Amino acid sequence: MAILVDDPLWPAHGRMWAHLVSDTSLDELHEFARRAGIPERGFDHDHYDVPEERVPSLVAMGAEHVPPKELVRRLIASGLRVKERDRRH
Repeated sequence: MAILVDDPLWPAHGRMWAHLVSDTSLDELHEFARRAGIPERGFDHDHYDVPEERVPSLVAMGAEHVPPKELVRRLIASGLRVKERDRRH
């Protein structure tokens, strides 16, 4: 039962981005994102994209900083992972 944030390894729009997920529920994820002031437009099917500079404040709020492979492993194990092909619908 955790909110997880990974390393900012994904470039877009002139900056680096990390992913924020829940290994419990999307409700938990949305609530955490709301409290953190992350805009709803940052949500992408099973995660929020967050800019690199936000990672320390998310960790300070209680997110667990994990390597990207662990984040994906735990998201899959939670049953919340949206497969790439499912995203088109």
